[in-house]
Amino acid sequence: MVSGWPLLPVAEPPTRSTAPDLPPPASDRQRLPVIERPEGAEVTETPNAYAEAGVDIEAADRAIELMKGWVEKSRRPEMIGGLGGFAGLFDVSALKNYEHPLLATSTDGVGTKVDIARRMDKHDTIGFDLVGMVVDDLVVCGAEPLFMTDYIATGKVVPERIAAIVKGIAEACVEAGCALVGGETAEHPGLLAPDEYDVAGATTGVVEKSRLLGAHKVEAGDVVIAMKASGLHSNGYSLVRHVFFNKAGWDLDRQVDELGSSLGEELLVPTRIYAKACLALADATGTHAMSHITGGGLAANLARVMPKELSATLDRATWTPQPIFDLVRKVGAVPQPDLEATLNLGVGMVALTPADDVDTAIATLAGFGIEAWVAGEVTPGDGSVTLTGQHAGW
Repeated sequence: MVSGWPLLPVAEPPTRSTAPDLPPPASDRQRLPVIERPEGAEVTETPNAYAEAGVDIEAADRAIELMKGWVEKSRRPEMIGGLGGFAGLFDVSALKNYEHPLLATSTDGVGTKVDIARRMDKHDTIGFDLVGMVVDDLVVCGAEPLFMTDYIATGKVVPERIAAIVKGIAEACVEAGCALVGGETAEHPGLLAPDEYDVAGATTGVVEKSRLLGAHKVEAGDVVIAMKASGLHSNGYSLVRHVFFNKAGWDLDRQVDELGSSLGEELLVPTRIYAKACLALADATGTHAMSHITGGGLAANLARVMPKELSATLDRATWTPQPIFDLVRKVGAVPQPDLEATLNLGVGMVALTPADDVDTAIATLAGFGIEAWVAGEVTPGDGSVTLTGQHAGW
């Protein structure tokens, strides 16, 4: 395994008086072992045994050098240190505006969407998908994302490719307001093909206990505010790939009139990151709960924040899914119930908000460039979520 880029305390301590004393600095290669040869041992030109096994430490070092600038841009004031050590450090003493802080954590990956990035040889957007998956699972409880780590497994470390992935992760962290404090790149020759990789990440955030969102706050009369997705986001790609590649035999460079782009370009549209907008929504309104619409679709994910004595009814006629969803439906002859149980169908996040706050909620989200609308309401019931009506044109 090739070490990634965890944080190493730097020589200059942070200005915050409460920050811990830091150990002396060390080089970025501190994690690589120093091997001493026995006296009199013959020095040969034999290639490094680890390199012969398929692990290229020099390539990993090159990747670290290429990604440093991007990682630095994601810093928060609470971060301590730079690249090269074993762990990332975050000064929690700076979080002073909490009486009863709760830490929240989330971990996820982007699934088989990485196959599209690999085929397109375009790797600088998959990081947005990764960050979106983890931070938006976090903010639904009202937690502010603080920091994140990532893990990249690959058959062969190609420095430019790894750096492009981390560039996207770092840029997305900036958009989400969290720091990228560390990560790991693991080279798995023989397990993954040289051009194959997978990515995963974990994030930690904080929320004041009294402001925790969830099913315990949802009330009858709340409205369901839907937030538009950028596209497929990062779920359902096994179905999508089956429809377009296996059933239809399409190539990624196929120009699709309905999409106004190539198939590959549409399938790589980055996941929308709702974190800052959702936190602003929680501050501006009395929002009771939120749900991140990922695997399982709209109804299943909304049901996760419904109390057992209430139900939600949503009207499909309030929105039209983007063309990519209709294309999957038609090209693959996929029944609508299967689509709704797999894809987000154009809704990436929902909020359950008091009816009096609707105008403020929609205006707040619009300020972040997010189109939102009232899709349904909460009524007495049994914890179920029902979709009625039909999308225009379907």
